[in-house]
Amino acid sequence: MIPRHRSQVSFRCFRQRARSTFPLGSGATAQWNDHLSMRASTLPWCLRAGEAMILIMRLLVLGGTLFLGRTVVEAALRRGWHVTTFNRGQSGADVPGVQALRGDRTNPTDMRHLAESGAWEAVVDMCGYVPQQVLGGARLLQPVCDSCVFVSTVSVYEGWPAEPLSEAARVLDCPADADEDFGPPDVEDGPTRYGRLKAGCERAVLETFGAERTINVRPGVVLGPGEYVGRLPWWLRRIAAGGHVLAPGARDRSIQPVDVRDVANFVLDSLVAGTAGTFNITAPIGRDTFADLLNACKKVTDSNAELVWVPDDLLRAHGVRQWSELPLWRTHRGVWQVDSTAAHSNGLKCRPLLETVAATWEWLSTTDQALINERSTEIGLSRQRESDILASLA
Repeated sequence: MIPRHRSQVSFRCFRQRARSTFPLGSGATAQWNDHLSMRASTLPWCLRAGEAMILIMRLLVLGGTLFLGRTVVEAALRRGWHVTTFNRGQSGADVPGVQALRGDRTNPTDMRHLAESGAWEAVVDMCGYVPQQVLGGARLLQPVCDSCVFVSTVSVYEGWPAEPLSEAARVLDCPADADEDFGPPDVEDGPTRYGRLKAGCERAVLETFGAERTINVRPGVVLGPGEYVGRLPWWLRRIAAGGHVLAPGARDRSIQPVDVRDVANFVLDSLVAGTAGTFNITAPIGRDTFADLLNACKKVTDSNAELVWVPDDLLRAHGVRQWSELPLWRTHRGVWQVDSTAAHSNGLKCRPLLETVAATWEWLSTTDQALINERSTEIGLSRQRESDILASLA
């Protein structure tokens, strides 16, 4: 489908005649692989009247150097899109092939210069955290961008992580022009200022671009190559080291992390399809378990580690911090009960968890130095503390 706002934009369309031996709609994707010299399934193309039409979009990414932002940029470049990134140049290296513009989104002058520097079919906001700043930037970019993707979070929900959630669940209240100090302090295992401000950012984008020009994505836990938070990298390194590994809670606890590459593809595919709306982005509920994750870590690291499953109550009695000391372990019933049916119905495809784990291990093994981030330094249980807890089982 061609984006519904095509009359407002200037897609560069390159048409290539489909061979008569390629029946439209049946196997065309695979057979165009060699002809297009890249995976046709990753291209934003539609078929019309015996022709394959490849849509080359001009994409602006706010951020674009780390993890999800970087993955979005790399995926867009592979599709042949023209990508402009806007950032301070402090958080990571630019992806080769982009037009890199320097500036600070908190500086109105920098944002005005950005808006004057071009026109784009879409802007993807990877780093909006303060509603007031997002609102100001959106107002400047709205005239020169046909649509906006805002990357939000499931933390915007009032009930997260305590309750199962869908897009219909109540969202934290925050005005579109709130500053960074808006709202009460964080509540332990409840609403956070981060989530509240993200909700205000969503409102800022929606009020500016309108519902038909806004794609609002709310990812849950995102894993994969380049993960700077360090959750899956910690488990991989710990299991690779071998020995008795403390495994938290029930082995059959359902989890639903999503691969960063699948999030990126959903964002880009949604732009091509002209999709609008709000989408939770997670793997399907019930597909994977915590045991699946840790066994995948054992497999890809070729480890002889022995998993020792420790009950939730005992971990709580030892004061183990959920979500950080044992990454991805959290006992609240809503953490891994985020309904993402809408996204899956609109094209989200989630690769097997083993592929995510394997790609992350390959990244860790081939990168000179894993990303060091303030959040990653807070992740993980010390070996001594792990030994003490395992000893208490005897």
